[in-house]
Amino acid sequence: MAGHSKWANIQHRKGRQDAKRGKIFTRLIKEITVAARLGGGDIATNPRLRLAIEKGKAESMPKDNMDNAIKRGTGQLEGVTYEEARYEGYGIAGAAVIVDCLTDNKVRTVADVRHAFSKYGGNMGTDGCVAFQFKHCGSLLFAPGTNEDALMEAALEAGAEDVQTNDDGSIEVITGPWEFSSVQEALEKAGFKAEFGEVSMKAQNETVLSGDDAVRMQKLLDALESLDDVQDVYTSAVMDE
Repeated sequence: MAGHSKWANIQHRKGRQDAKRGKIFTRLIKEITVAARLGGGDIATNPRLRLAIEKGKAESMPKDNMDNAIKRGTGQLEGVTYEEARYEGYGIAGAAVIVDCLTDNKVRTVADVRHAFSKYGGNMGTDGCVAFQFKHCGSLLFAPGTNEDALMEAALEAGAEDVQTNDDGSIEVITGPWEFSSVQEALEKAGFKAEFGEVSMKAQNETVLSGDDAVRMQKLLDALESLDDVQDVYTSAVMDE
C-alpha cells in the first residue's frame, strides 16, 4: 500500500486544471510545435509528438490547430521558436518543485519564475537540486473498488512498470513515459478505464502539508502555473485537506 489521500488529491488537482482550461490550448500548441521541431512531424516515429497530439484530441482541439503547430515545428510555416527551460526550487516546508517552461525569452522567464518563488514563500534553487527526487513516467489512476488482481495482470501484460494500491483503495498503474499511450489503450480494451492519466515527473517521496502551510503552498503553485511561459509544475507537496 502506498500514497497519501491519492484519490482526493488527484480529484482536487483535476478540478483546478479544469478551471484553467483557457490556457490549455496555448500550452498544447507550444508542446506540439516543439515536439515536431525536435523529433519530426510523424507521430509513428515521434512518441513525444504522439502524446501531445493525443492530449490535444482529449481537449477537443481542432485538427487544423494541431496540423499548423506541426508545420510550424517542421519549418513548413513561419512561427516563434520556443526553447525548453527547466527551473527547480523549494516550496513551503522544503517541498520540491520543478517548473517546465517553453519560452522565446529565457531572461524574461527565469525572472518571472524567480519572482513567483520569492513572493510566495519559496526559494529558487540550482539546476538539479530537486530533479533527482522525481521520476519521469506515466501514471494511470483507477477508482477505489477496481479489481486489483485483474488490473495488475492486465497492466503487466500490457507493459506497465508497476502497479500500486494506495491507502485510500485507488490503484495506480505506472508506465514508462513513452509507453503510456499503448498501456492505456491496452487497459481500455481489457475493460479498465482510468479516471485520471498523465505523463509527468512523479515525486518519489511526498511532503504532506496541512492547514496554513497547504494554503501557502497552493498559492505558490497557482502563481507559477499562471505564468505564460510555464507548461507544467511538478511538486512533492501533497495537500492534506
